[in-house]
Amino acid sequence: MATLGDVAARAGVSISAVSRVLSDAPDSRVSAATRERIVEAARELNYRPNFAGRALKSARTQVVGLVVPDITNALFTELMHGAEDEATERGYTVLLGRSDDVRPGGEVIARLIGEGRVDGMALQVGDAVQPAGLRDLLTTQAPIVLVNSSNPGHVGSVTLDDHQGALIATRHLLELGHQRIAFANGLPRSFTAKRRRTGYKLALAAAGVRVPKAYETRIGYTVDNGRTALHRLMALDPRPTGIVVANVNAAVGLLGEARKAGIRVPDDLSVVTVHDSWTAENTWPPLTAVKMQFYTVGRTAVRSVIRRIETGETSDEVITDPPPELVVRESTAPPR
Repeated sequence: MATLGDVAARAGVSISAVSRVLSDAPDSRVSAATRERIVEAARELNYRPNFAGRALKSARTQVVGLVVPDITNALFTELMHGAEDEATERGYTVLLGRSDDVRPGGEVIARLIGEGRVDGMALQVGDAVQPAGLRDLLTTQAPIVLVNSSNPGHVGSVTLDDHQGALIATRHLLELGHQRIAFANGLPRSFTAKRRRTGYKLALAAAGVRVPKAYETRIGYTVDNGRTALHRLMALDPRPTGIVVANVNAAVGLLGEARKAGIRVPDDLSVVTVHDSWTAENTWPPLTAVKMQFYTVGRTAVRSVIRRIETGETSDEVITDPPPELVVRESTAPPR
């Protein structure tokens, strides 16, 4: 296996110069031509950094944690891919975990960061974690960046453009001619549900459309929550002709329950969801969805964690580029 000395010999420079360039050291003062020569020599020799030695020298592991509520959830696949790609480009490794134990008294943060297993963490908590509990988790000064949530007094978050996603979904039904548009939303305390609710209401207000208060459910994002939402909404008089679902998992449950109840989609009811995934395009009928940029969130979250590890800089970011994108499939049509 090639060493720093081998790369230095191939590039015709000192070992210290190679070390500074390949570790992106801030005091690396070499010309662009020399830097390119070193990088090319490392590539030709298939040089791989000695991460164990680097960790000992810097007291870092070069590992960041990515903790999400459910690693089997299709929504988090893109998030994980983005996180891994960003980490790889920056010489880090991602350690994946579930946030089941992320609660007051839980040991995830203490075990991963307190014991030096990771240098920092991108953390997305589930809706079951109460705001007070999240504040307790963030009392540590460890480099933690929140994903799709925020907390008063904590700087360091990366969120989707939830408001715009729900606005686009609602506007789609309005443009098809729907007036009786319901909203199957997440729990009232959910950070993302609050923002999506704002987008839904703004789209209706801009179109001059008013709907009954009962046209919104605030049950949650699971498949079972979607089933429950459908029964509540379709028991109303008059029934909605379209439903915006705030989460694709709930939308899959709602759509399946509509089929069981003999409600034809989109003939009797149009359904559009915030979030797109492979599950949305493989339902029947395939779900019209607003694609949210989870891949970019993953990359940005890891970049933010590493920036905080290396420079101490923190920021709150909302992903607006690329923007949410409407993907029209077969679950929406003009009302009859």
